[in-house]
Amino acid sequence: MKMDEFSRIKRYFAPLSSTELGSLGLRDDAAILPVNDSSHLVVSSDALVQGVHFRSEDTPYYVARKALRTNLSDLAAMGSQPVAYTLTLIIGREQQNKTCDWLEKFAAGLACDQDEFKISLIGGDSVTSPGPTTISITIFGKPNPSGSIFRSNAKVGDEIFVSGTIGDAALGLGLLKGEITLDTKEHADHLLDRYRLPRPRTALGKALGGVASAAMDVSDGLLQDLGHICAESNVGAVVEWRDIPISESANLLLNENDNVIELILNGGDDYEIVFTASPSSRQKVMEASDRSNTPVTRIGHINSGVSVSVIDGSGRAMELGSKGYRHA
Repeated sequence: MKMDEFSRIKRYFAPLSSTELGSLGLRDDAAILPVNDSSHLVVSSDALVQGVHFRSEDTPYYVARKALRTNLSDLAAMGSQPVAYTLTLIIGREQQNKTCDWLEKFAAGLACDQDEFKISLIGGDSVTSPGPTTISITIFGKPNPSGSIFRSNAKVGDEIFVSGTIGDAALGLGLLKGEITLDTKEHADHLLDRYRLPRPRTALGKALGGVASAAMDVSDGLLQDLGHICAESNVGAVVEWRDIPISESANLLLNENDNVIELILNGGDDYEIVFTASPSSRQKVMEASDRSNTPVTRIGHINSGVSVSVIDGSGRAMELGSKGYRHA
């Protein structure tokens, strides 16, 4: 029987985890490992596989930055500040024919983001393989002094917010694959850039400590990842389509073809933060947005249901197919 990522974790690996050691049941963006009675370490791990998460023709400079930034995004969703990371690099057959050039560009990408996010490499492993190139990073961070943010604390009546804009990365990948077209080079370049280079919202995550009731980074699609918050919090959600923040570039495509609505909502790779907060905290949410210089938009509310629904401008439920990307 074929199982997706979440089913595998729940069935085989969650029983092996330790709540006492901060695993959170393997149901959150990171673990919070107690170092001693007064200090903790936030730990997360993520992998990118050639042919699944990046294409063989993608520039190694950007592949490296994407690998690091997807991990940074996990810490951001918990309000943690990054400190260091380890890297396991499995160099596939295709890259072995140009190892030095490929690695030079890959390392340059890591160096660029190490400088930007004030983080350092502290260890890891590197091997070759006849299979695809695979990059696995484990990242370490400091807990938010105002309190870590978990997926499991959303409450009925909370408002739902999301950072940045949604759908750009998925549309950028659609352009690369030739599945969609956009004649305006400036807007096509914007979408391609959002696919190649996520913007982990580390400053916003830090500012949301003690403000957001629950949060998660949007990697597999807005609706699916909001659904994870709802599942862990035992609540439902209503999302208002007209309030979803969409870039000018995405709007151009939307005006030509409303079939891209599902791609915007479910395509994934946004690496924005979707989070909840009580209505009384709305001013604090806006202040966090200002302090972090990160746009934040209210997109809906939490209810007592058991699912995520999307409503149009008339308040009618929209019929959508997929609920996001699910890892095989």
